[in-house]
Amino acid sequence: MTVTLVASCFAPLSSHAAENDAHIRAIVDKAIGPVMAEYKVPGMAVAVTVDGKPYVFNYGLASIKDNTPVSEATLFELGSISKVLTATLASYAQVLGKLSLDDHPGKYMPELQGSPIDKASVLNLGTYTGGGLPLQFPQEVTDATKIDYFRQWQPQAAPGAQRRYSNPSLGLFGHLTALALKSDFADAMEQQLFPQLGLKSSYIRVPDSAMPNYAWGYDEDNKPRHMNPGVFAAAGYGVRATAADMLRFVEANIDPQRLDEPMRRAVNGTQVGYFKVGAMVQGLGWEQYPYPVTLQRLQAGNAYTMIMEPNAAKRLTARPAGSDKILFNKTGSTGGFGNYVAFVPGKKIGVVILANKNYPIPARIKAAHAILEQLAP
Repeated sequence: MTVTLVASCFAPLSSHAAENDAHIRAIVDKAIGPVMAEYKVPGMAVAVTVDGKPYVFNYGLASIKDNTPVSEATLFELGSISKVLTATLASYAQVLGKLSLDDHPGKYMPELQGSPIDKASVLNLGTYTGGGLPLQFPQEVTDATKIDYFRQWQPQAAPGAQRRYSNPSLGLFGHLTALALKSDFADAMEQQLFPQLGLKSSYIRVPDSAMPNYAWGYDEDNKPRHMNPGVFAAAGYGVRATAADMLRFVEANIDPQRLDEPMRRAVNGTQVGYFKVGAMVQGLGWEQYPYPVTLQRLQAGNAYTMIMEPNAAKRLTARPAGSDKILFNKTGSTGGFGNYVAFVPGKKIGVVILANKNYPIPARIKAAHAILEQLAP
């Protein structure tokens, strides 16, 4: 297993800086090495930020067949971490005055007016509290029939009463955002959002020039695969990006002041907590925990039951006090990739873990928690 530190970050290094960098590398190695060995993960890219200083560590292979090592240019499928970027686009549309989270779907899609889903708000769709939309679309739903699906859907609960994690919910949320911006969703992400966040190696549609950097994902039998996009895939799980780009996104969330208006306000908007759900608070994309947070609480908030089952939700009347006392996180997976992002603005620390195998979420969280505990001043 090889580990590569991005050399461009620190040149030349003082002896003190070199010692500190070696210390951080040792922290990451200790957390990541056992995970890769236990779950036979072909490759990983792990990025951390400490007080504004970025590091990227690369492990293993992006392609087993071609013996291609993971590098700073390697693209990973983000899976549901894409949802946070979709949420940021929606927040941006709201800042521009083109979208309101209090609106209902029928305002942007007249064909949904009067249907049960139109009782939910845009906010409900973005926080999975619309009334019980399922985790995935039924297999028979296609791009041609998705509107009929939403028109015929029947809720299991009143809007805001429960959170049920859902790709259809977030997919419709992203689609409404694109309609509000009068744009194709992928165009809005690639031409408006990514450039303003400084993301130069993030894509909905990977261009031919970047395809050599696109890692292969691997299933349980280590067979290579890339995702097969489904209905509203781009909004729910369709972003491919490098670890360095995702670290830039994390750093923008830690310190939004570095961004120009209105993107600064858009990023701040995704850090508002809206619903208390068990051990965590659901915001737009990001899930939140009071910091410091135990590993047990973090695992509970990302447990199987939180993903696969409906959970009671309680609407918060005010934003939790002080983002400096909050840990933000999001998991993401596709058939061949498994990822996790977490950061604490008040401590100026964050971690991005991208892997080309969908290994268990508890293992990702344990590794990230161990890294953050060591990075915290």
